Amino acid sequence: MEFSTLGSSGVSVSRICLGSMTWGLQNNQQDANQQIEHALQQGINFIDTAEMYAVPPSPDTYGKTETIIGNWLGKNPNRRKEIILASKIAGPGLDWVRNGGPITGQAVVQAVDASLKRLQTDYIDLFQLHWPNRTSPHFGKQWPNQFKFSDVDATDQSAQMLDILRGLQHCIDAGKIRFCGLSDDTTWGINTYLKLSKQYDLPRMVSIQNEFNLLHTKDWPYLIENCVHEEIAYLPWSPLAGGMLSGKYLNGARPQGSRWTLTQRNGLLRDTKTAEQAIAACAELAKQYSLTPAQLALAWCNQVDGVTSTIIGATNMEQLKENIQAFSNPLSVQALSDIDSLLKRYPAPF
Repeated sequence: MEFSTLGSSGVSVSRICLGSMTWGLQNNQQDANQQIEHALQQGINFIDTAEMYAVPPSPDTYGKTETIIGNWLGKNPNRRKEIILASKIAGPGLDWVRNGGPITGQAVVQAVDASLKRLQTDYIDLFQLHWPNRTSPHFGKQWPNQFKFSDVDATDQSAQMLDILRGLQHCIDAGKIRFCGLSDDTTWGINTYLKLSKQYDLPRMVSIQNEFNLLHTKDWPYLIENCVHEEIAYLPWSPLAGGMLSGKYLNGARPQGSRWTLTQRNGLLRDTKTAEQAIAACAELAKQYSLTPAQLALAWCNQVDGVTSTIIGATNMEQLKENIQAFSNPLSVQALSDIDSLLKRYPAPF
């Protein structure tokens, strides 16, 4: 297993991060236990979760994933030190999470305490803001003029960020979290937090996790360049575009128990005709290199300059083993060139 440094934290994390958002809906406690054990055996030391999980989010699934991880930790307390554990506070908009309110310093303190209880641990290594209080260009909102940046009161947002940092400082001082990071944010968000941290001597964001895959490369080059030079770990989530890049949804297929058979909060926003064409082309290319489509997509993501650790998820052990194997098979120069050609043909399929 290869490792990278988690931004400016100095912490070493595996190049593979085990995602957990299916645990508590598509996967049960036994499934999760098996995945955790297998991941640790393979040298993975990085596990990501969130208070909002399992997904799709609902009042019934809220907190279930953290509870499942907590059950494993409760039975294996001596193994806590083997794991860099990351979780996230939900942003505004979910009525069943703090009445749908924004992230505040007080909300951070409350969320950390609740997560610690569910996780059955004394500390969280990386505590992340799941999405910002303001609207950001994620979850299908990356197209021009879907919303107006000019409508945002930057002064007010900065004040909210400062309050959040003070809440994070409180949790760090109490030993409840070690480091903090972002998710589904932007270059402006990163740099505003960094500016406030320096100005007020508050915790520094060490990471960001955004959607990034062969069908969705909008963070290259500008945000990733910023991450590299500001020592912010870049953690791609959904490297298989919600499972699409495995090829399992081609030609309208909906395998039993798969994510797309479940009601999605934002609908199937990635399911477009162009995406179907791009996935078919990726699958054909994978075959040429004796890889599965998922392995091609994951190996590519791992080789993008600036990527620190790729967040993978699986609903069964076969998928998990296939995905982990992808990181042991670096793509050749020719394969990367062939992929570049595909990216130019399908630069923004959804």
